[in-house]
Amino acid sequence: MQLMRITVAIVLIAAFMLSAAAQDFLAPAGVPSAVFPKPDRPVASIVSPIWHDEKERDAAGEAQQLARLLAIKPGMTVADIGAGSGYHVVRLAPIVGPGGRIIAEDVMPEYLRSLQNRIQELGLQNVAIGLGEPHDPRLPASSVDLAMLIHMYHEIAGPYALLYNLVPALKPQARVGIVDAFKPTLKHGTPPKLLRCELEAVGYREIGFHRLSGSDAYLAIFAPPSVISRTHPEQIVTCKAR
Repeated sequence: MQLMRITVAIVLIAAFMLSAAAQDFLAPAGVPSAVFPKPDRPVASIVSPIWHDEKERDAAGEAQQLARLLAIKPGMTVADIGAGSGYHVVRLAPIVGPGGRIIAEDVMPEYLRSLQNRIQELGLQNVAIGLGEPHDPRLPASSVDLAMLIHMYHEIAGPYALLYNLVPALKPQARVGIVDAFKPTLKHGTPPKLLRCELEAVGYREIGFHRLSGSDAYLAIFAPPSVISRTHPEQIVTCKAR
Protein backbone atom coordinates (compact mmCIF):
# COMPACT_ATOMS: atom_id res chain seq x y z
CA MET A 1 0.00 0.00 0.00
CA GLN A 2 2.83 2.39 0.91
CA LEU A 3 4.57 1.65 -2.38
CA MET A 4 1.33 2.34 -4.25
CA ARG A 5 0.97 5.72 -2.51
CA ILE A 6 4.55 6.62 -3.42
CA THR A 7 3.98 5.61 -7.05
CA VAL A 8 0.80 7.67 -7.31
CA ALA A 9 2.58 10.64 -5.74
CA ILE A 10 5.42 10.41 -8.27
CA VAL A 11 2.95 10.29 -11.16
CA LEU A 12 1.07 13.32 -9.82
CA ILE A 13 4.29 15.28 -9.33
CA ALA A 14 5.43 14.44 -12.86
CA ALA A 15 2.07 15.53 -14.25
CA PHE A 16 2.26 18.80 -12.28
CA MET A 17 5.82 19.48 -13.49
CA LEU A 18 4.79 18.95 -17.11
CA SER A 19 1.71 21.11 -16.68
CA ALA A 20 3.71 23.92 -15.04
CA ALA A 21 6.44 23.82 -17.68
CA ALA A 22 3.92 23.74 -20.50
CA GLN A 23 1.92 26.59 -18.96
CA ASP A 24 5.07 28.73 -18.66
CA PHE A 25 5.75 28.13 -22.34
CA LEU A 26 2.26 29.06 -23.53
CA ALA A 27 1.48 32.26 -25.38
CA PRO A 28 -1.68 34.20 -24.49
CA ALA A 29 -4.88 32.60 -25.74
CA GLY A 30 -5.90 33.39 -29.29
CA VAL A 31 -9.36 33.82 -30.79
CA PRO A 32 -11.95 31.35 -29.38
CA SER A 33 -13.02 28.48 -31.60
CA ALA A 34 -16.70 29.46 -31.39
CA VAL A 35 -15.99 32.51 -33.56
CA PHE A 36 -14.97 30.36 -36.54
CA PRO A 37 -17.08 28.21 -38.87
CA LYS A 38 -16.92 24.46 -38.39
CA PRO A 39 -15.41 22.37 -41.20
CA ASP A 40 -17.88 20.77 -43.58
CA ARG A 41 -16.22 17.37 -43.34
CA PRO A 42 -15.82 14.49 -40.91
CA VAL A 43 -13.15 14.86 -38.24
CA ALA A 44 -11.11 11.75 -37.51
CA SER A 45 -10.62 10.60 -33.94
CA ILE A 46 -7.25 11.13 -32.29
CA VAL A 47 -5.40 7.85 -32.45
CA SER A 48 -2.43 6.55 -30.52
CA PRO A 49 0.73 8.44 -31.48
CA ILE A 50 2.49 5.10 -31.99
CA TRP A 51 0.29 4.27 -34.97
CA HIS A 52 3.18 3.04 -37.06
CA ASP A 53 6.28 1.05 -36.20
CA GLU A 54 9.19 3.49 -36.11
CA LYS A 55 11.55 1.10 -37.91
CA GLU A 56 9.03 0.85 -40.72
CA ARG A 57 8.75 4.63 -40.88
CA ASP A 58 12.53 4.88 -40.93
CA ALA A 59 12.61 2.46 -43.85
CA ALA A 60 10.24 4.78 -45.75
CA GLY A 61 12.64 7.66 -45.08
CA GLU A 62 9.90 10.09 -44.08
CA ALA A 63 12.02 12.18 -41.70
CA GLN A 64 14.86 12.45 -44.18
CA GLN A 65 12.50 13.48 -46.97
CA LEU A 66 10.93 16.18 -44.82
CA ALA A 67 14.30 17.52 -43.73
CA ARG A 68 15.34 17.84 -47.37
CA LEU A 69 12.09 19.14 -48.86
CA LEU A 70 11.55 21.64 -46.05
CA ALA A 71 15.23 22.67 -46.04
CA ILE A 72 15.58 22.19 -42.28
CA LYS A 73 18.94 23.61 -41.22
CA PRO A 74 21.00 24.30 -38.09
CA GLY A 75 19.72 27.23 -36.08
CA MET A 76 16.09 26.92 -37.13
CA THR A 77 13.14 26.81 -34.75
CA VAL A 78 10.73 24.09 -35.86
CA ALA A 79 7.32 23.55 -34.26
CA ASP A 80 5.99 19.99 -34.48
CA ILE A 81 2.27 20.54 -33.89
CA GLY A 82 0.68 17.29 -32.79
CA ALA A 83 4.08 15.85 -31.89
CA GLY A 84 2.62 12.69 -30.31
CA SER A 85 5.34 10.20 -29.42
CA GLY A 86 8.01 12.52 -30.83
CA TYR A 87 9.05 10.49 -33.87
CA HIS A 88 10.09 13.59 -35.80
CA VAL A 89 11.13 15.55 -32.72
CA VAL A 90 14.02 13.23 -31.86
CA ARG A 91 15.14 12.96 -35.49
CA LEU A 92 15.07 16.67 -36.29
CA ALA A 93 16.60 17.92 -33.03
CA PRO A 94 20.15 16.92 -34.10
CA ILE A 95 19.62 18.66 -37.46
CA VAL A 96 18.68 22.07 -36.03
CA GLY A 97 21.53 21.65 -33.55
CA PRO A 98 22.32 23.49 -30.32
CA GLY A 99 21.63 26.85 -31.96
CA GLY A 100 18.14 25.77 -33.01
CA ARG A 101 15.09 24.45 -31.26
CA ILE A 102 12.31 21.95 -31.74
CA ILE A 103 8.99 22.88 -30.14
CA ALA A 104 6.99 19.73 -29.46
CA GLU A 105 3.33 20.75 -29.13
CA ASP A 106 0.33 18.54 -28.51
CA VAL A 107 -3.10 18.68 -26.89
CA MET A 108 -2.74 15.31 -25.13
CA PRO A 109 -0.89 15.63 -21.79
CA GLU A 110 -0.16 11.90 -21.62
CA TYR A 111 1.64 12.06 -24.97
CA LEU A 112 3.76 14.97 -23.76
CA ARG A 113 4.64 13.24 -20.49
CA SER A 114 5.90 10.23 -22.43
CA LEU A 115 7.77 12.49 -24.85
CA GLN A 116 9.33 14.42 -22.00
CA ASN A 117 10.76 11.16 -20.65
CA ARG A 118 12.05 10.25 -24.09
CA ILE A 119 13.76 13.62 -24.48
CA GLN A 120 15.41 13.30 -21.08
CA GLU A 121 16.62 9.77 -21.79
CA LEU A 122 18.19 10.93 -25.08
CA GLY A 123 19.71 13.99 -23.45
CA LEU A 124 18.22 16.41 -25.97
CA GLN A 125 18.80 19.98 -24.81
CA ASN A 126 17.13 21.84 -27.68
CA VAL A 127 13.55 20.58 -27.34
CA ALA A 128 10.76 22.55 -25.65
CA ILE A 129 7.36 21.09 -24.84
CA GLY A 130 4.09 22.98 -25.10
CA LEU A 131 0.56 21.89 -24.22
CA GLY A 132 -1.73 23.59 -26.71
CA GLU A 133 -5.47 23.61 -27.27
CA PRO A 134 -7.33 21.90 -30.12
CA HIS A 135 -8.08 25.27 -31.78
CA ASP A 136 -4.91 27.11 -30.73
CA PRO A 137 -1.29 25.89 -30.57
CA ARG A 138 -0.47 28.68 -28.06
CA LEU A 139 3.07 29.12 -29.40
CA PRO A 140 5.19 32.17 -28.49
CA ALA A 141 4.87 35.14 -30.85
CA SER A 142 7.30 35.35 -33.80
CA SER A 143 9.19 32.28 -32.61
CA VAL A 144 8.84 29.73 -35.41
CA ASP A 145 10.68 29.36 -38.74
CA LEU A 146 8.78 26.22 -39.73
CA ALA A 147 5.56 24.68 -38.40
CA MET A 148 4.86 21.03 -39.23
CA LEU A 149 1.53 19.21 -38.94
CA ILE A 150 2.30 15.59 -39.67
CA HIS A 151 -0.39 12.94 -40.13
CA MET A 152 -2.80 14.86 -37.89
CA TYR A 153 -4.54 17.57 -39.92
CA HIS A 154 -7.57 15.30 -40.40
CA GLU A 155 -7.96 15.19 -36.58
CA ILE A 156 -8.33 18.97 -36.21
CA ALA A 157 -11.93 19.78 -35.32
CA GLY A 158 -11.41 23.54 -35.77
CA PRO A 159 -8.93 23.92 -38.64
CA TYR A 160 -9.83 27.54 -39.41
CA ALA A 161 -9.30 28.56 -35.78
CA LEU A 162 -6.03 26.67 -35.45
CA LEU A 163 -4.61 28.06 -38.69
CA TYR A 164 -5.69 31.58 -37.75
CA ASN A 165 -4.21 31.35 -34.24
CA LEU A 166 -0.98 29.85 -35.56
CA VAL A 167 -0.10 32.94 -37.61
CA PRO A 168 1.22 35.16 -34.77
CA ALA A 169 3.80 32.51 -33.83
CA LEU A 170 5.34 32.49 -37.31
CA LYS A 171 8.35 34.60 -38.18
CA PRO A 172 8.48 36.58 -41.45
CA GLN A 173 9.26 34.14 -44.29
CA ALA A 174 8.16 31.18 -42.15
CA ARG A 175 6.56 28.17 -43.79
CA VAL A 176 3.98 25.58 -42.81
CA GLY A 177 4.43 21.97 -43.91
CA ILE A 178 1.51 19.55 -43.75
CA VAL A 179 1.87 15.81 -44.27
CA ASP A 180 -1.22 13.69 -44.79
CA ALA A 181 -2.45 10.70 -46.74
CA PHE A 182 -4.38 10.69 -50.02
CA LYS A 183 -7.54 9.58 -48.18
CA PRO A 184 -10.79 11.10 -46.90
CA THR A 185 -10.56 12.70 -43.47
CA LEU A 186 -12.67 9.97 -41.87
CA LYS A 187 -10.02 7.47 -43.02
CA HIS A 188 -7.17 9.51 -41.50
CA GLY A 189 -6.14 11.49 -44.55
CA THR A 190 -7.00 14.77 -46.25
CA PRO A 191 -7.66 15.15 -49.98
CA PRO A 192 -5.17 17.75 -51.27
CA LYS A 193 -7.93 19.83 -52.88
CA LEU A 194 -9.74 20.12 -49.54
CA LEU A 195 -6.51 20.94 -47.71
CA ARG A 196 -5.69 23.75 -50.15
CA CYS A 197 -9.20 25.16 -49.84
CA GLU A 198 -9.14 25.24 -46.04
CA LEU A 199 -5.74 26.91 -45.84
CA GLU A 200 -6.54 29.40 -48.58
CA ALA A 201 -9.74 30.29 -46.72
CA VAL A 202 -7.57 31.70 -43.91
CA GLY A 203 -5.09 33.37 -46.26
CA TYR A 204 -2.32 30.78 -46.65
CA ARG A 205 -0.70 30.32 -50.07
CA GLU A 206 0.58 26.98 -51.36
CA ILE A 207 4.22 27.15 -52.46
CA GLY A 208 5.10 23.48 -52.81
CA PHE A 209 3.61 20.00 -53.12
CA HIS A 210 5.45 16.67 -53.04
CA ARG A 211 4.36 13.05 -53.06
CA LEU A 212 6.43 11.23 -50.44
CA SER A 213 8.10 8.00 -51.46
CA GLY A 214 7.57 4.87 -49.43
CA SER A 215 4.02 5.72 -48.34
CA ASP A 216 0.66 6.93 -49.58
CA ALA A 217 1.31 10.43 -48.27
CA TYR A 218 2.16 13.90 -49.50
CA LEU A 219 3.81 17.05 -48.20
CA ALA A 220 2.10 20.37 -48.92
CA ILE A 221 4.03 23.55 -48.10
CA PHE A 222 2.33 26.89 -47.47
CA ALA A 223 3.37 30.48 -46.92
CA PRO A 224 1.23 31.96 -44.15
CA PRO A 225 -0.51 35.32 -44.24
CA SER A 226 0.59 38.11 -41.95
CA VAL A 227 -1.32 38.84 -38.77
CA ILE A 228 -2.95 41.79 -40.54
CA SER A 229 -3.72 40.06 -43.84
CA ARG A 230 -5.19 36.80 -42.52
CA THR A 231 -8.88 36.41 -43.27
CA HIS A 232 -11.09 37.62 -40.42
CA PRO A 233 -13.07 34.81 -38.79
CA GLU A 234 -16.45 36.18 -39.89
CA GLN A 235 -15.24 36.32 -43.51
CA ILE A 236 -13.99 32.73 -43.71
CA VAL A 237 -15.98 30.63 -46.16
CA THR A 238 -16.30 26.96 -45.24
CA CYS A 239 -14.89 24.54 -47.80
CA LYS A 240 -17.09 21.71 -49.04
CA ALA A 241 -15.67 18.23 -48.70
CA ARG A 242 -18.03 16.93 -51.34
